[in-house]
Amino acid sequence: MYPWLWFWAPQFHFPFSGAVAQRIEPDTNWFFGGIRPEAGNGDVEKQIFDVASYGRQLGWITEVLLAQTAKGDVAPATADRALTQLEDVYRQSQAIKSRNADKLAQSAVDVLAKLETLYPEQFEQVMARFPAQRAAVEQPRRLAHTQRERP
Repeated sequence: MYPWLWFWAPQFHFPFSGAVAQRIEPDTNWFFGGIRPEAGNGDVEKQIFDVASYGRQLGWITEVLLAQTAKGDVAPATADRALTQLEDVYRQSQAIKSRNADKLAQSAVDVLAKLETLYPEQFEQVMARFPAQRAAVEQPRRLAHTQRERP
């Protein structure tokens, strides 16, 4: 039986007591987040790392390189397999880089369009810094504008 004022009873939560919610999966993004912008793109590096780790890539490179030496410590079949895997990782990493470049370019276009709409003077300042690219930015806008005017 509950006391008739039980819902007003104070609740005390001492340290390490009460409801606790905690994320327990490890955070492994610190490594890729620490890549300096001039050294590369951390997001792209992580996506490529998900395809094949650095150690795996270095192992394949080592196998191919050792097969090319005069000693021939690595069997030709192993070297051929490693070379095939390296070529596959290379193609996948190029595709990842291309997708990310396309996303970055689209983001730049979106930001420029927003800047032009909200702050035309600052847009003109930015475009003055890139006169060669101005035609590339204005061409799609002219096409879109003329297509909207057509019935």
